[in-house]
Amino acid sequence: MLRFFEKIISPTHVPEQPVPPESLLGFYWHFARQAKGLFIALFVIELFVALLDTAVPWFIGKVVTLVTTIPPDRFLEETWPWLVGMALIILVARPGIILARYLITNQAIAGPFSNLIRWQSHWHVVRQSWAFFQNDFAGRISNRVMQTGPAVRESLVSSVTAIWYIVVYGITALIMMGAADLWLTLPVLVWFAGYIGLLIYFVPRMRDRSKVTSEARSALMGRIVDSYTNILTVKLFARPRDEDEYVRDSIDYHTGRFQAGQRLITAFGTILAVLNAVLVAGAGALALVLWRYGKVEVGAIAMVLPLTFQLTNMSRWIAFAVTDIFEEIGVVQEGMLTIAQPLRLVDQTGAQPLDVRAGAIAFEDVQFHYGRDTSPREDGLRPYAVLDGFTLNVRPGEKVGLVGRSGAGKSTVVNLLLRFFDLESGRILIDGQDISRMTQESLRMQISMVTQDTSLLHRSIRDNIRYGTPGASDEAVIAAARLAHADEFVLELEDWRGRRGYDAHVGERGVKLSGGQRQRIAIARVILKNAPILVLDEATSALDSEVEAAIQSSLGALMEGKTVIAIAHRLSTIARMDRLVVLDRGRIAEQGTHNELLAHGGHYAALWKRQSGGFIDVEPDVQAAE
Repeated sequence: MLRFFEKIISPTHVPEQPVPPESLLGFYWHFARQAKGLFIALFVIELFVALLDTAVPWFIGKVVTLVTTIPPDRFLEETWPWLVGMALIILVARPGIILARYLITNQAIAGPFSNLIRWQSHWHVVRQSWAFFQNDFAGRISNRVMQTGPAVRESLVSSVTAIWYIVVYGITALIMMGAADLWLTLPVLVWFAGYIGLLIYFVPRMRDRSKVTSEARSALMGRIVDSYTNILTVKLFARPRDEDEYVRDSIDYHTGRFQAGQRLITAFGTILAVLNAVLVAGAGALALVLWRYGKVEVGAIAMVLPLTFQLTNMSRWIAFAVTDIFEEIGVVQEGMLTIAQPLRLVDQTGAQPLDVRAGAIAFEDVQFHYGRDTSPREDGLRPYAVLDGFTLNVRPGEKVGLVGRSGAGKSTVVNLLLRFFDLESGRILIDGQDISRMTQESLRMQISMVTQDTSLLHRSIRDNIRYGTPGASDEAVIAAARLAHADEFVLELEDWRGRRGYDAHVGERGVKLSGGQRQRIAIARVILKNAPILVLDEATSALDSEVEAAIQSSLGALMEGKTVIAIAHRLSTIARMDRLVVLDRGRIAEQGTHNELLAHGGHYAALWKRQSGGFIDVEPDVQAAE
């Protein structure tokens, strides 16, 4: 039976409507509608739980009345139907309905529904643009994805329970007391007025402070994760004390916001305790007075005292449940800052898969400035011009090297080719197809890239090499590793759990490997992917000269028959390219072969001279042209 309820919700199915609404109620309904049957069942169950709980004081009053009005020798004969009915309700009905509540809340909703929200939130967030992740802490994004699911669940479940307890307890208390004597309803009515006033005053303030506290907690998480992610930098520069201050400021801020919320809770709880005490004392005293003058039976006293006491317990639970609900709503609102954000970089309606036949690439009058001010200055140049009227045609199979100082726009050319950003104007074509009209996934599947800062997944060597080609065989993985000269060190690896060779895990971002080893794994991954377009961004920057020389032949084989765009600060690594394109201030300053550019004596020749012919040996014709 437990497993049946546990399988009602499938947490990891792909959502039909993956983008959550930006409104709070819409956000809740977006997820709640996927389990609306369970919440309707819970709504009905909680009604019966509340009714059965309020029946207990009435049972006590009824038993006392029967005991005081029926002689002992006729007691069972006259009261057995009442006693059997009460026993069935207390011993059978109430445990049964509580079991039903637990099956819904604990088995069907608690884990599956929370993880459904986490999964769908992740599914949406992971499809955000690269810029989205550049503008926030990874720790804060992760915290919001993890915390929002339980917060939505708890606030929904608690709301259903609180609604029925407020309605059922309030109405039944008034009915039962009014049935005994209308004067007994007066303390309850006065108490209700004070109770509602407390909720109206305190709850909105608790909600607002809860949101601020949740934001402070996420910021704290982001700072801590930032320190851990960059722990090598912290160690290298001996800055743990500075990190202490960085995190301490966030902890102090979070503590202050949390304590501000706790002050409200303390004030609320104290005032409520006084109000509840007045209700019990007032209702009890009034019942005694009415009994003294013969207005009510002794059973009314036996009913009023436990009823009011239960009412105060209920009110305290509801008050803090409402407080928790609004605290959870604060967490949800804070999580929505990340989760309920529309995708900033989306495929156009009707986008088609990219079909690469030859690999020709064309940049046509591309303008891109990362959204910054581009107003012309007096000299006619635009400030912050990353790419300004950039036009470049790369023939099928051509090997092009991009050269220029830092900030000239080389990496931006590659990022735009991969469509990590949308162009401000102009267009980029691959085999005559505008990449803005193609699906992003198909575009990136046709391009292999080795980056300067290689980051590996915290998985096995085999999984990292196979990442771009999930269906590749183990033999293909090993062959690619050998071509990248990685096999020699992979076979010697062993991780902290004793996994060896290609099964060894590399640690977060690949920290268990050296920079050169990570680079060779990345090259092996690209070799295995074998896409028709190849991008090399400082692909051998982390390798020593001996290993680089060994890999150059592998890269030569890898580039065979492919269109290649390569970026390198070490000019000797791209001197053999078919054509070199020199960028300066977002424009093409000059282009040609290595020999042609040296003979021209321009920008490239100055860069080459400054590097004394590059850092490693070049072929004789390159040396002669110097």
